[in-house]
Parts: sequence; C-alpha cells; structure tokens
Amino acid sequence: MKYQGEPRQEEFATGERSTRNRVARSILDHGPSTVADLAKRLGLTQAAVRRHLDALLSDNVVEAREQRVYGARTRGRPAKVFALTDCGRDAFDQSYDKLAADALRWIAETAGDEAVAVFARARTAAQSVAYRRAIEAADPEERTEALAKALSADGYAATARSAPGPQQGEQLCQHHCPVAHVAEQFPQLCEAETEIFSSLLGTHVQRLATIAHGDGVCTTFVPRGGPPTAQTTTSASASTAGRNPA
Repeated sequence: MKYQGEPRQEEFATGERSTRNRVARSILDHGPSTVADLAKRLGLTQAAVRRHLDALLSDNVVEAREQRVYGARTRGRPAKVFALTDCGRDAFDQSYDKLAADALRWIAETAGDEAVAVFARARTAAQSVAYRRAIEAADPEERTEALAKALSADGYAATARSAPGPQQGEQLCQHHCPVAHVAEQFPQLCEAETEIFSSLLGTHVQRLATIAHGDGVCTTFVPRGGPPTAQTTTSASASTAGRNPA
C-alpha cells in the first residue's frame, strides 16, 4: 500500500540515474576525484556518493585509481580517485572519432606524417582565434585562466590553478578532450595544441600529462615570469621525447 506522496519505483529510479549522471559529469568537469571531493561539490553524503560510484564502476563508466602526486609525496597512503573510462567519456562525446581517424590515416598514407602535422597546426590555429581574443582582453596574471575559460567553451572542461610544490607557475588542466581517441593514434594533434598554447601565452609551456596517453587529465605547466631558461627547455624536450604528447 502506498502512502500519499510516496515516490513510485520508476520515479525513484529516474532520480537515481539523474544523480548518477551528475556524479559522472562532475568527474568529467573536474577530473579524477575522491569521494570527499564529489560529496562536497554535489552536496551529497559520502555514503551516497559511494553508492553511485559502485553503480558506475559496475557499468564501466568510471574506474578507481591511485591519486597521482606531482612534486614531493606526502606521508600516508595516496587517496583513491575515480576517473572516467573511455566508455564513460563516450557517453558525453558525440564526435565522429572513427571518421576523423580514418581521414587522418588516409592523409598520412597519401601525403605522409608531416601532412598530418600541417593539418593539425592549421586546425589548432583556426580554433585559437577566439582564444587569442580572450587572452588579449585579460590582465597578464589572468591569461592562463582566460585560456581555460575559452577552452571550456569549446568543450574541454578546462581549469587553471597554481602549480603544486616549489614550481613557479600554473597548471592548465583540460578534464575532457573531444578528440582524445583520435589523438591517441595521431599525437600531432596534441603537439600542435601545445605549440599554440605557448604562442598564445607568450612563454614556453610543458605538457605533463594527457588523456590520450592514459592520464585522467591533460595537464600543461605554464611557468610564471618571463621566457624559459635553457635548463627548463632541455627538461621539457626530454619529457616530450619520452612519451606520446596529447
């Protein structure tokens, strides 16, 4: 027997799915997150968040991983964070990945890898017109934040924050990449993006992590205060040579 105002089972299920989608969306927008992070952002109890995460884990929408630490590691066991899987990202991404990958593969086979790089730079340059306007309208100390907002408008869910530890600079974080699956096969897309970030911000930047390379977030270090030193440039080149940029 139902009491007046008691939700029907289907209404309860719909509410559960809606909240579960909010949990997944929060991870998309903010990157790999702890239970405490999600509870605070969504106004839920940690027990409720864990329940929704269990369902998302079961559906292969999220995965649990050890929190990555940049700089000096603190004592204690690293917190467990939850990140979207490729399946989870696909739920938010309606891009034609296979078509794009096939087109770039045809370009590479027909005209060579350098032609793919030329295409990637032309595509990124066209995208960056709006980014440049946003950056030029911002105060110098707010340019990374302005770039993050412009990237977010294009679906990259980007944020800017101070770099951890002794690093003098900021981290530009892209929590979503609409072309991550294609960039996994064609790193020229990411190389061109890194180049344009450097041009827009007027300084050498260093890519620390990428979604296409399997990281939870694309992270770019933006140094504060003037051009890079020779040591910084050498370090960045070595880092890039040792991994697929994204």
